[in-house]
Amino acid sequence: MRKLVTGALMALMMALPVQADTQSDKDDFYEQLDLLMRIFERVRSEYVDEVDDKEVIEAAIQGMLRSLDPHSTYLNPEIYQQVRVQMEGEYGGLGIEVQMENGVVKVVSPIDDTPADKAGIQGGDFITHIDGEAVMGKTLTEAVKTMRGPVGSPIVVTVVRDGEEAPFDIEIIREKILVRSVRHRIEDETIGYIRITTFNMQTGEGVEKAIHEIVGELGSSLDGVILDLRNNPGGLLDEAIRVSDAFLDRGEIVSTRGRRRQNNNRWYATTGDMLDGVPIVVLTNAYSASASEIVAGALQDHRRAVVVGDKTFGKGTVQSEIRLGRAGDRAIRLTTARYFTPSGRSIQERGVEPDIQVLFPRRNANQGTAGPRREADLSGHIENDQEKLDLTGEEDIAAEVQIPEEELTDENGEPVDIQLKYAIKLLKDMSGLPKSQVAEARSATESE
Repeated sequence: MRKLVTGALMALMMALPVQADTQSDKDDFYEQLDLLMRIFERVRSEYVDEVDDKEVIEAAIQGMLRSLDPHSTYLNPEIYQQVRVQMEGEYGGLGIEVQMENGVVKVVSPIDDTPADKAGIQGGDFITHIDGEAVMGKTLTEAVKTMRGPVGSPIVVTVVRDGEEAPFDIEIIREKILVRSVRHRIEDETIGYIRITTFNMQTGEGVEKAIHEIVGELGSSLDGVILDLRNNPGGLLDEAIRVSDAFLDRGEIVSTRGRRRQNNNRWYATTGDMLDGVPIVVLTNAYSASASEIVAGALQDHRRAVVVGDKTFGKGTVQSEIRLGRAGDRAIRLTTARYFTPSGRSIQERGVEPDIQVLFPRRNANQGTAGPRREADLSGHIENDQEKLDLTGEEDIAAEVQIPEEELTDENGEPVDIQLKYAIKLLKDMSGLPKSQVAEARSATESE
């Protein structure tokens, strides 16, 4: 009995500090909240100019999230709508690629078979008014937002065109426009080229369609495929997984780990490689980030592709979109997990190192020695606490290619895409190898 009482007393004594600490934490928390509200009230009542309460509160929210890391952010209704358009890859609009020039909207080109194309909008046209309202004084974002709208709704744009004596109006009915994130073509007669500009809801389907068309056109003469992820800032995790799965027959694609169990996941490839083992080169640079790094890392770890170019950006974190408000028209984007390649690498800060480094030369002497900014250069970025993995016993970069000066420009003196040129040459060389040696060549790039 005495032992039981003594044990109970000891347990109570041990519990009391914990309860006290918990109560102290709560007191500190409420004190900080009270401090925040008192500062807000002082700003409202004593700042030199009258402030907009909504703007001040949004700034406070944004500041709180930005103090965590560069990728956690608040999306107000206007920004959230723009993000949804970008992620969904479709919107109600006209179908034109535009830029701002001399204060008005200049049409770079109409997208094929869109309302703008059917209505006769031409590249080089200037749009000066939208529904009678002058474009002058608006930003490009504001002008684009005005041109977008519900599918089936009409819009009148005033156009100035070279060769026409006066401006004229064109009425266009908005339709659903798909943001084209995937483009493909044939290079050097036997090489398939697939370019992904972003990972939105259309990307996986677009890549699968591109593969079908390339294989259908070239058949057994297909020597290889180039997957160009340069300047691709990323996007949807699900689409990165789908793209990776298109080229893999088995194995893990990516895993995520976070504080909460629901953020710990693994994704695996399904049976079937759409290229049936045809060699792949992945092109990357310092602006290939996030979802791009998932694809490059997965194909590299499985020895399914040779990564050529420059080290990637190094964004190895996952952001969850948490909707807020009764209407669900705003959200926060909060970093909730880190992702890892199949071999267990965390790419955060470090990026994906290319198997073969092919860099564009720094032609301007005034550029100095500073390279492009990556994740590690961002203020407040999450640090990589993983010890560097040495999975092969080799250096990170298996080979570094120096391009002769005479190959940097074509016969007209125009710059040559040396990374693409090298990728084509590499695939051509690999096509001459027996199939039994192709896999070995992927992992023995130091001989290049």
